[in-house]
Amino acid sequence: MAGRFDGRVAFVSGGGTGIGLACSRAIVEGGGSVLLAGRREDVLARAAEALGPRATFARCDVGDDEAVEAAVSAAEKRLGPLRLAVNAAGTGNIGSVLNGPTREFQALVETNLTGVYRCLRAEARAMRAAGGGSIVNISSIAGALTHRWMSAYCASKAGVNMLTRCAADDLGEHGIRVNAVMPSLVPTELTQAMVSIRAVTDEYLRRMPVARLGTPEDVAALVAFLLSDEASWITGQVIGVDGGHTIRQGPDMVPLFAQGLPVER
Repeated sequence: MAGRFDGRVAFVSGGGTGIGLACSRAIVEGGGSVLLAGRREDVLARAAEALGPRATFARCDVGDDEAVEAAVSAAEKRLGPLRLAVNAAGTGNIGSVLNGPTREFQALVETNLTGVYRCLRAEARAMRAAGGGSIVNISSIAGALTHRWMSAYCASKAGVNMLTRCAADDLGEHGIRVNAVMPSLVPTELTQAMVSIRAVTDEYLRRMPVARLGTPEDVAALVAFLLSDEASWITGQVIGVDGGHTIRQGPDMVPLFAQGLPVER
C-alpha cells in the first residue's frame, strides 16, 4: 500500500534474497527506506540497486554482536531513526536426534535463534531512542509442527516464536511491537534444493488446505501489514502464512533424506 511507510527507516537482516528481499521491496514501495543486511556483499549490492535510491546495504553476520550493532547503526546514520525491522536471516540442516552432531545443532541455533536475538536487541535499542517501532521475525511452520530429522531447525524456530512473545512483553512499554510470521514451503535460494524435488513439494501440498507453494510476496504482504500502523494494536503474535498448513501436520521427508544420509543421521 503506497504511503504506509512514508519517512520510515527499516533494517532487514537476510534482506538480499528471498523473503527478506520481498519484505524490503514492500517497505520501499510503501514509501520507506531500508538497509539490507547480510553476509554476501555482491548480492546485497545488486538487491539495493534494484530497489532504488531509498535502499542501501551493509555486510553483516548475525552471529557477531559487533557486526549486528554496526549494521543497525549504519541504518540510522545513513537513513535516519529506525522504526521498522524484519529479521529474515536463517539457515537449515538435517539430522536425527539420535546422532546429529551437537556442533551442527549449536551452529543452527546460533544463526536462527541467537542471531534473531542479536538483531532484535540492537533494533529495539535504536527504536526506543526513536520513540517506538515495529519488528517482525521470520519464523516457520517448523516452529509449531514437528518435522522428522529437522529437530534443530524446529527447535530454533520454536525459540523464535517464544522470543517474539517475550520481546513483545518487554518492549511494549517503549512503543515497540514485535510479531512473527510462520511460512510453509516458499521457493527461495535456501529452499531451492527442496522445491526442485517433486516428492518434496507433493508432501507439503498434500498437507495444505490451500494446496500451492507460497511466494515471497505472500509472506511480505503479511509482514508489511504487521509493520504498518494498520496493525498498531497487534503485538506478541505468531501468525501462519502457509495455505493452512499449521492446522494439519508437518511434512515427513525422512524417506527422501535417508537416500543421501547414513541410517538415523
